[in-house]
Amino acid sequence: MIANEIIKRPLITEKTSIQKELYNQLTFEVDRRANRIEIKRAVETVFNVRVSAVKTLQVTGKVKRRGRILGKRRDWKKAIVSLMPGERIDFFEGV
Repeated sequence: MIANEIIKRPLITEKTSIQKELYNQLTFEVDRRANRIEIKRAVETVFNVRVSAVKTLQVTGKVKRRGRILGKRRDWKKAIVSLMPGERIDFFEGV
């Protein structure tokens, strides 16, 4: 797989912002078929940083209902990437 296909988007929430500041960790939504080694290589090539560790978890989609009709959100995979000391990625540089 290509690096741009593995990393779908960064997850930017309050919790991930705290992780970024305190622990130098970034969170991404990644392809469900990608493993830790592929995710590590993709982050290193796309953002030009060194990665120390990758933790992955499967997120199951929530069941939602609209009246009598039940639906389900899609399942997806989350990757928490720890960067080496001194490395940094800024998503909003100009803001």
